[in-house]
Amino acid sequence: MIPTPWTPSTTLADLPALAADRWGERVALTFKGGHETFSEISIKVDRLARGLIAAGVSPGDRVGVWLNNCPEWIHLIFAIARVGATQVPINTRFRTADAAYIIGQAECSTLITHDTSGPIDYWRMVREMVPDAERGADGKLNAKAFPYLERIIIKTTDPNVASPEGTSHWRDIIGADRPELEVELRTRAAAVRVEDAAFIMYTSGTTGFPKGVVRSHGFLRNQVDRVHHLGTTEADVIYNYLPLFHIFGYLDGPMLSMATGNRQILTATFDAEACLDAVEAEGVTQFSGFETHVKGLVEAQLRKPRDLSSLRTGVFGAGTFSAVQSMKQALEALAPMIPISAYGMTEIGGNACLSFLDSTAEQMCETSGHPCPGFDFRVINPDTGREQPHGTPGEIVLKSYNIMTCYYKKPEETAKSYNAEGWFLTGDMGYLRADGYLRFLGRYKDMLKIGGENVDPMEVEAYLQEQPDVLEAAVVGQPDERLTEVAVAFVVPRPGRNPSEEDILDYCRGKIASFKVPRHILIIPKLPMTPTGKVRTVELRQQSMATLGAGKTA
Repeated sequence: MIPTPWTPSTTLADLPALAADRWGERVALTFKGGHETFSEISIKVDRLARGLIAAGVSPGDRVGVWLNNCPEWIHLIFAIARVGATQVPINTRFRTADAAYIIGQAECSTLITHDTSGPIDYWRMVREMVPDAERGADGKLNAKAFPYLERIIIKTTDPNVASPEGTSHWRDIIGADRPELEVELRTRAAAVRVEDAAFIMYTSGTTGFPKGVVRSHGFLRNQVDRVHHLGTTEADVIYNYLPLFHIFGYLDGPMLSMATGNRQILTATFDAEACLDAVEAEGVTQFSGFETHVKGLVEAQLRKPRDLSSLRTGVFGAGTFSAVQSMKQALEALAPMIPISAYGMTEIGGNACLSFLDSTAEQMCETSGHPCPGFDFRVINPDTGREQPHGTPGEIVLKSYNIMTCYYKKPEETAKSYNAEGWFLTGDMGYLRADGYLRFLGRYKDMLKIGGENVDPMEVEAYLQEQPDVLEAAVVGQPDERLTEVAVAFVVPRPGRNPSEEDILDYCRGKIASFKVPRHILIIPKLPMTPTGKVRTVELRQQSMATLGAGKTA
């Protein structure tokens, strides 16, 4: 194995040049038939970084990136770091309400997005958030809702088309190649420290509002440990269909490539047929994903068998009862692939637990992996705080160098994430086995897991209750064969109002992320409540199952 260029002091600002020195003319990235070498990426990163400096991006700024998977997203990861700023990835499935909250809460100075991408009109959404009156012809912003926002940079579908008035054009940012800024760029990049904020990645929390997880550059240590754990080398070809705004896609795509010199095939979306075709044609050796992806890949291979002889490993979030069967099917249908079970979250990194290449089939399929180096896991009784014996479920807690710095500007939420002994409280339920493996069972936090995305019911409930006809709302998870779960909303109308299911769904569509939109609306006269005033969610789940049936909502 050729050693990684990483050292304990390495930051995202360093990686492109280090990788270029090590693997210069090797292909690092393939996207829609185009290729970029490590040297080409390093050159493009520096050109983009100088453009960001020229545009006014300062050290410590937060830069919102609202882009679908593309090479420019990868260039931005490193360019933002090199100018001393912090990236704020924004889920491309978010709509105006979601995106506006993140841009405002993160205090972004810069927003970078598309005009359109496929059927999605990002510019229309930006225009709703920042009206024409708040954007000057010179590009200077005076957005009342976003006092920190200074500039909007638009990556147009046609690069020859002018960007909308009051915005900057991506073409001009990368075209502003200012050699005189090279000294400043080098000075800024050299000043970046491991403990500095690398990115703020938003995830839903139990308060009903997204929380910005601040991660330092120190997360790279875990990534390198993962490389050695899985034996990844420059000979590997990684197929990455996961979105770059998600911690899993972020780590298993560009970070993995920069750490090992392997080629990453990046795609805009997940397509199981295309993925398996690439395994056969391109010699793909590894991919990653969630249970949804495992099911899709297995089904695609059973429909049309391909030569998968190059496929070495697949890393999948596993452990839940529904995932066990999917992993067993993958072990057979996707052979010779070794399915690696994994456990992680944005707050602790995507590789907190992994099974081994020589784990047994049972350990791969029926656990969530073994704690990685630098992670000390325990399972406690959430009521007493006492450690649970092996095999006894409780709340998963841990200590590690790889835990988040904090939730951005949410000190109370940060403090509540630790117990008195300093253990990080995941809010997840599971147990540790006698062989050291972890089994993740579900979420104490009532979080829904919809196609690999975390959805907080309280967030959706709060939005539903803004609909003029809705008095109260409660959201529960409904088992689904394809997505693991979908959201079902129970709605109590306001007196004298008679909204239809479609009325309420129409209120949600285009305003919140599609995966947050309830699959079904069940209108009821009142919510079942406990004596203490809490909604009886168990009763609602039972009613949902009785009305809709298990696994039949897709």
